[in-house]
This record gives sequence, structure tokens and C-alpha cells, in this order.
Amino acid sequence: MGSFDGREYQARIDAMVDEGRDLHGEVRLVLSLGASSVLDAGCGTGRVAIELARDGIEVIGVDIDRSMLDEAYRQGPGLEWLEADLATLDLDRTFDVVLLAGNVPLFCPEATRHDLVASCARHVVPGGAMIVGFSLGRGYEISDFDASWRTAGLELEARWSTWDRDAFVDSSDYALTLLRRPR
Repeated sequence: MGSFDGREYQARIDAMVDEGRDLHGEVRLVLSLGASSVLDAGCGTGRVAIELARDGIEVIGVDIDRSMLDEAYRQGPGLEWLEADLATLDLDRTFDVVLLAGNVPLFCPEATRHDLVASCARHVVPGGAMIVGFSLGRGYEISDFDASWRTAGLELEARWSTWDRDAFVDSSDYALTLLRRPR
């Protein structure tokens, strides 16, 4: 897509951290699941992947945007970063957790969203989790997302409205969904 400036994006993240904002809800959720391997799908500048690696988790970050990955390399030079389209991704391996944080489905072309969910789901180990968070009311209906993960063979474990696990209600403007691949 190439529509981002990785350094500019990272500067906004750095400014939020400097303001004292807590940006580690995704990390806390993944850590609570006891994962030893994570695919950070749509990793952007690597904020989440870098924190997970600091906690000893094997993590691979994938993004389609070269500028974001250039910044991820700069921020986390020892980690594995891959430039790829998540809708067609095939790493020939699975992970304890596949994480799609930060509105990843909304940045994908509408026609590829079903393939995005299916492709990411194929990378989840039996008994493993896929976590997807995105803003609602921006052209991707929760019912379309639900149909995609059901078709991909995943099961709903929980849905919240924030990374702090606040309750999801019909009026929520964000959906955070924890899915499981059956054993």
C-alpha cells in the first residue's frame, strides 16, 4: 500500500509514550495467554513485536508497508521482519498467537479481508489464539469479520471493547476478539 511514513508514525507513538500513555495493552493480553511464539501480523513499526521479544517471546513481524518495516528494522534490528501481503501469507509454520492489532483489517482492501482472516488463521497452532482488534463503523462490519473467522475454523473465546478487556456492547466503537483454533 505504501501510504505511510514509518518515521512519522513512530514519532506519534513516541510522543504518546512521552505523554505517559500506556501503549502495552496488546502485550499484556498476549503475555496472559502464555504464548512462546507470536506472529505480529500488520506489525507496523514493530512496537508490539519489540516488547514481546523483550519478554522472551519468539516473534516475527509482517507488514506490507516498506516504510513501516524500515522503521521496525531501525527500532528492533535483531528481530525478524518480513514484507508480505497478509491476505496471501504462507510462512509454512504456525504460532501460539497470531496478533492483528491496530486496525489491520481496515488497512486491507475490502475485497481481501476474508482472505486476510483465513490466511492469518492458518498460522495458528491447534489450541492457539488469534487476536484481532479494529475500530467499528469504518466500513468493516463485525458480522463480516465473524463470518470469516468461522469459515476459517476458529472459535470465539471472548470479545471486548478495549485492550484492557472492557465489556463489548452493541454501542462499542472498537471490537477486540480473541479466537481459538480447536485442538
